[in-house]
Amino acid sequence: MDEASATSPPATESGGKPDYCFAPPRVCGKLSANTVALDYFSSIWRPALEILILAVGIYHAANFIRGTRGAPVVTGLVVLFIALSFLTTVLELTVLRWLLTTFSAFSAVAVLVIFQPELRRLLAELGNQSLLMSAREQREDVEVIIETVERLADVRIGALMAMEQTINLTEAVESGVAVDCEATPEMLETIFFPNNAIHDGGVLLKNGRILRAACIFPLTQRQDLHKSLGTRHRAAIGLSEETDAVVVVVSEETGAISYAYRNELKRGVTAEELRAFLTAIFVQRVRTRNWVDNFRLWLARQVKLTSSPKAPEPQPAPAKPAEPSSPAPGALPQKAEAK
Repeated sequence: MDEASATSPPATESGGKPDYCFAPPRVCGKLSANTVALDYFSSIWRPALEILILAVGIYHAANFIRGTRGAPVVTGLVVLFIALSFLTTVLELTVLRWLLTTFSAFSAVAVLVIFQPELRRLLAELGNQSLLMSAREQREDVEVIIETVERLADVRIGALMAMEQTINLTEAVESGVAVDCEATPEMLETIFFPNNAIHDGGVLLKNGRILRAACIFPLTQRQDLHKSLGTRHRAAIGLSEETDAVVVVVSEETGAISYAYRNELKRGVTAEELRAFLTAIFVQRVRTRNWVDNFRLWLARQVKLTSSPKAPEPQPAPAKPAEPSSPAPGALPQKAEAK
């Protein structure tokens, strides 16, 4: 062995460089332990994060599709795909495996075509922006609906009202007469009066205004509904399946109040229950202020105080001369003192 090879440090398997630590042994031990811990943590948190994202996505997708018309289609496709994948893997069916691989390349287009209404509603909800209305105005709109259904239910006049949120209802309904007026109980009663020319059909409401009347809503195709449900209730469910609107129904036969929202129909509710539901949907919740909001509010007040001109101080009113006291009734007048 020559002198150069004897003095040179031995090479390591990692890359030919010696794995030496020139720090004290205690420090070298801590560095190696920290490195191992970091490597172990990095090898765990990435898969855990991916599993968490997939679980949340699948959970919300299942909740969104559940109850819609596309839910049976999704269930059938998933069951069929899992069964064929299991058979092709266990039995080593090459042709079927190739067909599944080819079909998966075009599955995105099939999903867009089959679930077009659900995807449109999902994108509309994701792009939902808060309305530029105050909570007071929103409560007034809710009270208009409550007062209207109470009046119509007392006299058993049928009604069908759809309250628009994010999806444009004019694209989901057919025909209709343009009204475009302020929504009031009197106006809605006039529209649904039996002898009126536009009483038959539904009414579209948005931001406290009546957009259209005598509209034809799409009927639901569900087969699990009770046979006692009439056309109004089926139309309410059908419109709630394709849009995110809240549809309020008043039965002409019984005067019962119902509402449909997200493919579900709630029958026989009271006015208070309907008010609570509409308030939870349409009235903006009061957001608790944090320290940032408090600081902004304090800063705005300070700017307002410094920018506003000071009001002149009020001058004291001049003192009035004392009036001579009038003599009491029945008292004799006093004589003036001689100078």
